[in-house]
Amino acid sequence: MEAILLAGGQAERLGDAAQGRPKPLVPVGGRPLAAYALARFARAGVGRVIIACAEGAGALFERELAGIGPEIVAVEEPEPLGRGGALRFAAQALREEGPVFAMNGDELLDVDLGLLMKRHRERQPAATLTLVPLRSQFGVVDLDDDDVVTGFREAPQLPHWVNAGLYVLGEEAIEQLPERGDHETTTFPLLAARRRLLGYRHLGTWLTVNTPKELRLAEEFVGSHPDWLSA
Repeated sequence: MEAILLAGGQAERLGDAAQGRPKPLVPVGGRPLAAYALARFARAGVGRVIIACAEGAGALFERELAGIGPEIVAVEEPEPLGRGGALRFAAQALREEGPVFAMNGDELLDVDLGLLMKRHRERQPAATLTLVPLRSQFGVVDLDDDDVVTGFREAPQLPHWVNAGLYVLGEEAIEQLPERGDHETTTFPLLAARRRLLGYRHLGTWLTVNTPKELRLAEEFVGSHPDWLSA
């Protein structure tokens, strides 16, 4: 199997914490952030990962991510194409037919990729999205009908689902990717309107790294889960 890792992010919101590196190469627990995704891909039987990165960054990604397991093939965008455009451009380097994993390079997820792919193959949608529950960033106050406060809940789970940035893409979905722009505002709504998009609910770990605070939380998490590079 093959996978595509979106790695064009420049870590602007991380500031000095990025150490001048592309976001997927920012150190987390002493290893590049993307190393954790690659280790999970390897355990799922992925032998080749295409890294969709910015122009001039290919050699750095191939060097920093070598030796984790899968073959690393960096595909440099000739110019910024947006996430959907980057996926479409990188997909030209695929060698195998059939569905492929695609993932944002700034996520930490403990999804069982084997089960994700199994669900996709069973249902045969154009694409399957990994979804996680939305949690409130604020504490919630519970009231009764008379406005009496009955309790408090810290960052409760809300009745909504969030796209976690991990997909299985079939050939139909890849053909619908834009040459420029974001697949989440073009391809996915189109496939949803055709009822060709499937959701895979994940109740486990999901951490995304965009800010220094999120980077600190990711550091704390992998520090307490040293097995993640072999997960």
